[in-house]
Amino acid sequence: QVQLVESGGGLVQAGGSLRLSCAASVRTFSSYAMAWFRQAPGKEREFVAVVTRSGDSIYYTDSVKGRFTISRDNAKKLVYLQMNSLKPEDTAVYYCAAVRSYSSDYIPLSGAVYDYWGQGTQVTVSS
Repeated sequence: QVQLVESGGGLVQAGGSLRLSCAASVRTFSSYAMAWFRQAPGKEREFVAVVTRSGDSIYYTDSVKGRFTISRDNAKKLVYLQMNSLKPEDTAVYYCAAVRSYSSDYIPLSGAVYDYWGQGTQVTVSS
């Protein structure tokens, strides 16, 4: 069983920055691909970013490329999402997700394959 706890959300003005953290309680954290998803009010959940189990490969949705950075610290069992140049359209609940990875280059983009989810953290960007 994997438990994920997000933190770092809040209210920020457009153009500002936030760093989200996700702490995982699992012995084999380095065996999991980790991702961030978000869900805005009235919208479906969408993929934001993913990092492979080793951290060697990363993928972003187009709308956040160049502004967001996903990273992980396997020793601390943490995954981060650094969000810069925030826009009002980034307002959403952000979720951390994990899936067991049996390949070093496994980089799933669909939320349907993730087995574990955090409770979410609210990010609100004011204009």
